[in-house]
Amino acid sequence: MRERVGIIGVGAMGEALLKGLLPVVSKEMLVVADKAAEKLAKLKTAYQVESQTVSGLVQKAQVIFLAVKPQDLTALLQEMASNLTPSKTIVSVAAGVAIAKIEKELPENVGVIRVMPNTPCLINEGVMAVSAGRHVSADRLELVVSWLQNLGVVRVVPEELLDAVTGLSGSGPAYVYMMIEALADGGVLAGLPRQMALEFAVQTVLGAAKMVQETGEHPAVLREMVTSPGGTTAAGLLHLEQGAFRSLLQKAVTAAAKRSKELGG
Repeated sequence: MRERVGIIGVGAMGEALLKGLLPVVSKEMLVVADKAAEKLAKLKTAYQVESQTVSGLVQKAQVIFLAVKPQDLTALLQEMASNLTPSKTIVSVAAGVAIAKIEKELPENVGVIRVMPNTPCLINEGVMAVSAGRHVSADRLELVVSWLQNLGVVRVVPEELLDAVTGLSGSGPAYVYMMIEALADGGVLAGLPRQMALEFAVQTVLGAAKMVQETGEHPAVLREMVTSPGGTTAAGLLHLEQGAFRSLLQKAVTAAAKRSKELGG
């Protein structure tokens, strides 16, 4: 693979992309840019990759990842446009910005891929949904997906599903963090030392998720395996049902998806 790959914006997600690309794209083929000179210098030292201005990067790279905030994207696209040709592909991780809006700022026939990642990509345990614009070739899409797989699970979806993905896997880590915090607090209320309660809560969530992943069983089946008639788990589950736990999580996902759609509109 001799495509040069650029990353504009080297914050947390940009650096995660860089780390994920390094095993499959040689550092000599990578180039990065960021408006924060100090951050760029640190990254260049840490990973031994070339740094450039935005215009210099766009001239050199064939695939260009944009890891900037959504509110900064339009100005960046306008800055890039004069150096873009149809042979180049833009890969945007800016939440809520539609492919059509990105294409509007670019020369005709420049390919655009949109990616919805989540923060566990920072430890290569992420979930990413990918949608491609009409000017992206199947080969280029396959190449980008193969790179992203180093950061976690990748699925190609129609763009209209990205708001739902945002509500579930994009915002979902926050729901899980809150659940871990609450489980640990419950352990403390029941008498456990706080650090032990947090350790047990984290491992319980991790182990339960792996059980679903590795057994292939539906979560309801696994839940029934833990729930003895008249037992401790049944008593705990009753409280969750009385508090509408299941419904609240469903509403959290749909509320976040709705907000994603509003922000992108």
